Amino acid sequence: MKKAKQTVFRCSSCGHEEPKWLGRCPECGEWNTLIETSTNSHMQAGNKAPNLNLASIPLSAVDPQEGSRISSGIGELDRVLGGGMMKRSAILVGGEPGIGKSTLLLQAAATAETRGRILYISGEESAGQIRMRSDRLGINGDRIEVYCSGLLQDIERILEAVKPIIVIVDSVQTLYAPDIGMVPGTINQMKYCSYELIHWVKEHDGVLFLVAHVTKDGQISGPKTLEHMVDTVLYFEQNEGDTRFLRSSKNRFGSIDEIGLFSMQERGLIPVEDPSSLFLVRRDGEIPPGIATAAVLEGSRTLLVEIQALVIPSKGAMSRVFSDTIDTSRISRIAATLEKHTKLRLSDHDIYVNVAGGIRITEVGLDLALAGALYSARTGLPLPAKTFFAGELSLAGEVRPIRRLASRIKAGRALSFTRFIGPSQEQRPRLDELGKAEQEIYTRVADIKAAIQQMVEG
Repeated sequence: MKKAKQTVFRCSSCGHEEPKWLGRCPECGEWNTLIETSTNSHMQAGNKAPNLNLASIPLSAVDPQEGSRISSGIGELDRVLGGGMMKRSAILVGGEPGIGKSTLLLQAAATAETRGRILYISGEESAGQIRMRSDRLGINGDRIEVYCSGLLQDIERILEAVKPIIVIVDSVQTLYAPDIGMVPGTINQMKYCSYELIHWVKEHDGVLFLVAHVTKDGQISGPKTLEHMVDTVLYFEQNEGDTRFLRSSKNRFGSIDEIGLFSMQERGLIPVEDPSSLFLVRRDGEIPPGIATAAVLEGSRTLLVEIQALVIPSKGAMSRVFSDTIDTSRISRIAATLEKHTKLRLSDHDIYVNVAGGIRITEVGLDLALAGALYSARTGLPLPAKTFFAGELSLAGEVRPIRRLASRIKAGRALSFTRFIGPSQEQRPRLDELGKAEQEIYTRVADIKAAIQQMVEG
């Protein structure tokens, strides 16, 4: 008896499947995107000849060198990757157009500490354009091989011919396979082509870099399953200047708390040797109100960053909080805690918070410095010079201990800070007591205007 043909209707936009045709996809809402697709091809692909040599081995018998790393030659990139590029791994790199994704990977290809061949696959630029960029960056391209195509079949043939140890695909949105469709960038195209390339590097002890665009929301364009298919997901961000931040949102072989710092210059991306020069503002005069210095942790690195706060009376019926670098709900929580335990009214004021250098901070050790900046901005009293903060602030008004307190203090001392305000391991001071102590210090500053003194005392 002939087996009935099995078909489904698959959305070419999001990959959603339906047993019957619909005019509009219920998943993504697109019209006329459901295409009839046979399921027999997928079943036949899985019905390969059985492997009679299947066997498991003890974990102790596995060669540890199979999981060895390859240094990229760029310290900041290796830091975010967890120590280097892990063999048999796939790395997804996302970022806004023009931020420097291709530049970073081209530099990494030139400096990677490996004797294997390196293949740069480009579906967006021609070989001449890549050569012009490498000349501008001063890169010697003798060890980098370039292939410009987005057709998966051709890429697989060149991979088998070259056998590279590092493969860079720029970008994943340009890949396509005729069996899936002739239009690159669709959900199914990216999933299918990425899977084939990931499968190849895992079989050949290689490293795969997939460059991806991002949406308006800052998320990697394409299906979320694409991030689940790879081992590491890196995001390239930038501030208003030339500083670039490389973060990891997923890393099977390292920590996701690390951050790489780069400066975009004429010769490409240059690792930042002294991060404090980016996040601290050098002033010759006095520190204005609303400024506090925080010692925060970013992975294994301790950074001193300047927190800037501005508090003004609200112009509307409801107060608002503005910040691009610190979560606004966190600022509201700190403001509410201040208002409760120091009787400092903030609920009828608009609050603006910024971090010098444009870096996003999520570490809990920032709480006390943020409270100090808000307190200073609201009272108009500057914090003492050469003072830095670190500590977690609880809703009960307690300054709680934080991890690696000694390294934070050491980092502050190295930058000539003479006073540290933070938690005590033996005694946890309450915020209202800390506020009173700070107020006594402020009122002894000689050059504070009399009007501000009267306002604080009142």
